[in-house]
Amino acid sequence: QVQLVESGGGLVQAGGSLRLSCTTSGTFFSMNHMAWYRQAPGKQRDLVAVITNTNNTNYADSVKGRFTISRHNAKATVYLQMNSLKPEDTAVYYCHAHSYPNIWGQGTLVTVST
Repeated sequence: QVQLVESGGGLVQAGGSLRLSCTTSGTFFSMNHMAWYRQAPGKQRDLVAVITNTNNTNYADSVKGRFTISRHNAKATVYLQMNSLKPEDTAVYYCHAHSYPNIWGQGTLVTVST
């Protein structure tokens, strides 16, 4: 059974940092491309960052230079380091495994205050 469990969200002031984690099970993690998405209230879910199974990365323009995606295959975990946070980064953040398109975790809420 595939499971994705996000953690690390919280309330932070603008300019602050958070590190999100997503622990997976049942996904053959090292073979999967992994991604972080986010969904702000009343908006669609958007792609934030991707890391391939060979550690190539790509980012949405809105987070380039501020966010860093990484992975630890032995721990079956993907991370999102978020620096210089802005109020517009406020959203529920979800991780996603490319090979399991219909499976999502519960997400973790990030709230950035002014």
